[in-house]
Parts: sequence; structure tokens; C-alpha cells
Amino acid sequence: MRVVSGVCKGRALKAVPGNTTRPTTDKVKEALFNMIGPYFEGGLGLDLFAGSGGLGLEALSRGLERVIFVDRDAKAIQTIHENIQACRMEEKVEVYRNDADRALKALVKRDIHFDYIFLDPPYKKQQLLSLMQKISEYRLLTNDGYIICEHSHDVDLPERVGEFSQYKHEKYGIIAITIYSQHSEE
Repeated sequence: MRVVSGVCKGRALKAVPGNTTRPTTDKVKEALFNMIGPYFEGGLGLDLFAGSGGLGLEALSRGLERVIFVDRDAKAIQTIHENIQACRMEEKVEVYRNDADRALKALVKRDIHFDYIFLDPPYKKQQLLSLMQKISEYRLLTNDGYIICEHSHDVDLPERVGEFSQYKHEKYGIIAITIYSQHSEE
């Protein structure tokens, strides 16, 4: 596992010990960022089920200004910190050990709005839908922002969730990426 492109290109990233997390493959990561970037001129990201921090670090390497990493697993938090240090990105991040629902509520209180929200939870469809509903309700995404969902290929997410519409959907073997943006009627 490595950073695919940008200022940290080629930097090796550690995986979370054990088998509780499933890192995004380099191939899927490259495809995902080609759909939404591939490079950025600033912006704020949220890596909500950060695992090793690979998606958020890839986004920082490609030009995002800041990323907030959230995971509830202590081993994941330790791995995120190690990968952030390896990429020398300490000044551009915040890392929190928390579950997704509580993290979203805390972010609402801070009045933060994200340009990119990465959702790569354990593969449970309902969790993705309920999280996107909360993101919509809490208005955590900027008007031109994207929610990037990584999920099992056999999960069909709806065309619309809350105020979001599907922007792109691609399958890569057993993995699928579905990207949402704000409805265009606004």
C-alpha cells in the first residue's frame, strides 16, 4: 500500500494490524481520484472510516489543504499517526478516535463544511445511507463538494440520498465506488 500520486508519490503506508480493516487498493485509489480530481487546489476533506488513513493522505498528497481523520479503532488511530508522520503531513491534519455518528455531531458544532467526504465503512449498505442522510441533514458538504463511497460491488445505492445525487458509479472487481454531489436544482 502506498501513496499513488502527488507530493508524497510512492511513499509506503502501513496497514492496520489484524483483519478488521480493508485498505483501498492502489488501483481503486487511482481510479477514485481520477473521478474527482485528480489533483486539488486546496479544500477540506473528511476521512470518516479512516483505517490506515490512505484515502485522506492521498487527498493531501494531491493538494487538499487539510483532512480530518476519524476511526473508532485504537490500532487504526496509531497507524494513521504513523502514516501521517511518514508523509510529513502533521500540520495538515486532525485525528480523532470516535464513532462516525458522534464525529459528525461534533463536526456540526464546529460549523465545518467539507469539500470531500470519504466514506469507506464496513460494507453495510444501511450505514452508508444513514450516514449520508446525516451529512445532508447537518449540511456538512460544501455546495460543490463530493461524497465518495466505497462499498461492495453487490450493493446498489439509490440515485438520490437526502440532498445528494449520484455523480458517478464504477465497479472494480468486488469493490464499487459511488460518488454523490449536491442536487443541481439549487
